Amino acid sequence: QVQVAESGGGSVQAGGSLRLSCTVSGHISLHKDCIGWYRQVPGQEREGVAAIDSDGSTAYADSVKGRFTISKDNSKNTAYLKMNQLEPEDTATYYCATVPRSCVPLRYKHYFDVWGQGTQVTVSS
Repeated sequence: QVQVAESGGGSVQAGGSLRLSCTVSGHISLHKDCIGWYRQVPGQEREGVAAIDSDGSTAYADSVKGRFTISKDNSKNTAYLKMNQLEPEDTATYYCATVPRSCVPLRYKHYFDVWGQGTQVTVSS
């Protein structure tokens, strides 16, 4: 059974950085997977942040372009989200998700098979 676990969340001041990790277990390798990072604020829809495809191509939400970088290490079954220049508006619970197929646009969040429990990111001004 495939499981996803996020880590690396925390509290930082505006302008700071964090790196989130997404470890996938029960899976041979991520090399055929699409990995997505999403975030959600209570009372709001879960929104796509970034995704990385099996060929390494990436996609980002406009709000994080130039500040966030998604990457993955297939040998470790782990994906990462490096977040720089954090803003209070980035405060949310961040979720990682995986699907053993090529990526589709971020707005199709129901495309993903397995989701983690989330990790909280809080950015103070």
